[in-house]
Amino acid sequence: MLMVIFMQKTNLKSLSKQELEAFIEELGLPAFRAKQILHWIYEKYAQSIQDITELSKDLREKLSEKAYISNLGLLDRQISKDGTEKFLFGLEDGETIESVLISDEDRLTLCISSQIGCAMRCRFCLTGKMGLKRNLDAHEIVDQIISANRIIKPRKITNIVFMGMGEPLANFDNVTNALWRITELMNISPKRITLSTSGIAPKILEFPKKAPMVNLAISLNATTDEVRDYIMPVNKTYPLKVLLEACRKFPLPTRRRITFEYVMLKGMNDTPEDAKRLVKLLKGIPSKVNLIPFNPYEGSEFKRPDDESVLRFQNILIEGQLTALIRKSKGQDISAACGQLKAKYSVIS
Repeated sequence: MLMVIFMQKTNLKSLSKQELEAFIEELGLPAFRAKQILHWIYEKYAQSIQDITELSKDLREKLSEKAYISNLGLLDRQISKDGTEKFLFGLEDGETIESVLISDEDRLTLCISSQIGCAMRCRFCLTGKMGLKRNLDAHEIVDQIISANRIIKPRKITNIVFMGMGEPLANFDNVTNALWRITELMNISPKRITLSTSGIAPKILEFPKKAPMVNLAISLNATTDEVRDYIMPVNKTYPLKVLLEACRKFPLPTRRRITFEYVMLKGMNDTPEDAKRLVKLLKGIPSKVNLIPFNPYEGSEFKRPDDESVLRFQNILIEGQLTALIRKSKGQDISAACGQLKAKYSVIS
């Protein structure tokens, strides 16, 4: 019954800044009320209209007749032995998503989802085995940050990475809309936000025209089309040459670089020859490489390479004048590491 009532009302979180201003005008309220509501939703994390005590009681009652503020439901919270936290959030339609909070010295990074599941079908990624349920709306993307900040206060998230469930550029409009809200309404600097993509080349070129200039990360993971076709089906549509050409055309601000993520799979893409090819592929692109030793999960066909192979690979990249870092996976004991998110769904074999 509650859901039926809400469906007849306007969800204030679902409205963009301009849409909220128009809604307030339609109600015959002064324009400054929209600014107050935005402040309470995005900076004070109001869970209901009644929380907005800057409005009079009568006005809150009037507004509640026409509108409401949605919230993600916290269904589960797991804390890893390394301090990483994973949140399982419930959405209004009963679907679920996962977000991961990673603490690293003075940074508190939230890894957020952009879709429920994923259609990219990368063979090493557990999320991809779910298939795609649906895109997240812009407010559902942003609400992961609002909800996490509410849960962890007085701590506050400093960095955002779009590296959770889903392919962000396959949900282009909602993701770009969410990014404007995150930067303009939550006041998080674009320099502290990173979007990771499996390589949808046309959207990479369109992205800087439509979104704030956040950091770009490319999930590369192979140095030949043959291997990348196998582990990342998106490569059959946008092969390495097309993808890297888009990266070369990407308008990077001064001193910014594209991050290339490279999940290392034993016997598949971890050879010295792969490392040497990677140096050649990235020549001329301001870049850094994050090496990510594979995070195993039950039923996976891949294995993690040994530390010696990972270090050898890194050294070849460094000798080739590339910045190459080995990313230490966090949250593996709670399935919160890269490629392990799958919400509550059974995977498709």
